[in-house]
Parts: sequence; C-alpha cells; structure tokens
Amino acid sequence: MLSRSVQLVLHYDGAGFSGWQRQPNERTVQGELEAAVSRLCGTPIAVVGAGRTDAGVHARGQAAGLRVPDKWSALALRRSMNAILPDDVWIAAAFEMRDEFHPRYSAVSRSYSYYIGTDDLASSPFRRNRELVWKKPLDLGRLAEAARLTEGEHCFRAFAVKGTAPENDDHKCTVSRAVWREREGGLAFDIQADRFLHHMVRFLVGTMLDVGEGRRESAVIEQLLGQDDNSQVSQPAPPHALFLERVDYPNDLYLRAE
Repeated sequence: MLSRSVQLVLHYDGAGFSGWQRQPNERTVQGELEAAVSRLCGTPIAVVGAGRTDAGVHARGQAAGLRVPDKWSALALRRSMNAILPDDVWIAAAFEMRDEFHPRYSAVSRSYSYYIGTDDLASSPFRRNRELVWKKPLDLGRLAEAARLTEGEHCFRAFAVKGTAPENDDHKCTVSRAVWREREGGLAFDIQADRFLHHMVRFLVGTMLDVGEGRRESAVIEQLLGQDDNSQVSQPAPPHALFLERVDYPNDLYLRAE
C-alpha cells in the first residue's frame, strides 16, 4: 500500500500525561496519538516524536512523524485526528514530508522555555500550574551571565540524569541561544540547541536559579561543564513550568504545508 510521510506539530498540556513515550498502563502523549490515528486508519500506526518530554512537561511545538495510507492528506489527517483526540492534546499543523524525513534524526534544533512567576499573581491557580512561583529576589545580571556560559558546544554530562545516553556518547550539545528575559509577571529562560539530554533544561534552570539568588557563583556553570558526573549540580527545576516550543527541520524536507 502506498504511504505518505507526515509531520504533526503538537500542543499538549503535560499535566495529565506520564510523559511522551508510550508506556504500559500509563497515559502518554504518544499513546493517545497512536490510538487516534490507528482508529482512523484501521491498522496500527506508529507515531515517532522529535524527543521525549517528561511527565508534566508541556509542548507548543513538539514534532512527530508518522506514515499513513496515501489517501490521507496532511490536512485531512489533522482535522480527523483533532476531532477524536482528548482535549489536552491538539495538532496545530500538519506537513507532508519527503520519505527521508525522520522526526528525531532530521531535526537541526529544538527550543525550550522555562517560566518563572515572581509577582503576587503567580500564585493564582490560573498560573501556578504553568510557572514556577518564586518569592525570593533574583539578579537578572547573574542569570544572564550564567546562561551565556552555556552557549557553544559543551559536554553536558553534569546536567543530565546518569544513563541518559550510552557511556560512549560524548554527551555534547551545541547551544545556539540561551537567554533570560523579563516578561509580565516574571522571567523566562529560552534555550535552543541541536540536542538535549534527559532533564538537561531543568538541571540548568535549577542551577541558574541558585546563581541568580546568590547561593552559587556563575563560575559554577563552567566548572560543571568540565565534570564527568552530575554530583555537584543543583536540584532540577520542577517540570510543570517547562515548554517545548519548537523543533526545526531543513526546508528541503517539506513537500507541502496543509
């Protein structure tokens, strides 16, 4: 049977999921997507994500790839899947892709944001499930310097869960952008890199918040980037304020946007 390669761009509220990856007896984003598309196509269909988000992590630009029977256009697939998917996951866009497209290995960069709420309204039930409520003073200059030190190619083994990659993996990531910015009601940390290790953004944020609060010096970032384990890293920031914002691919992999 002829098949079509499709990329889905996903929004989801991570609060109700045990992460991205399919797990027995657990509700996951991958599991919900596969159930929906398999129901529509009348046969099991695998959905592969650009990366695995942890339990509680949200997405506004997760990318996923799948192959469906040729009768399904990207537009028809998006409309039909959105009609039967649960309310906490939504397909924002669908693109027909070249056969060589792979949602993980074809990606050239991924971008995440982490949100800190510093005003009184951050404790509102409408915000506290999407932001880390922070009541202590933070020095934006110290945060900016800590973020700057992460840019470039480094070994991020100290900012990853042990075993997140094979021991023979160099654990190197190239960070093209890492900035803290002021926003209404608080701060946000934006980071873009070619790859991310397990808990990497959360470990970075947790350590930088210690720097911003004055409990650690920004030089600790450089020290950690030279270490072989994560024994000296700060506690990871909680997952509920982390968003996968986008995944970028080479333009020549796209056939038609729908």
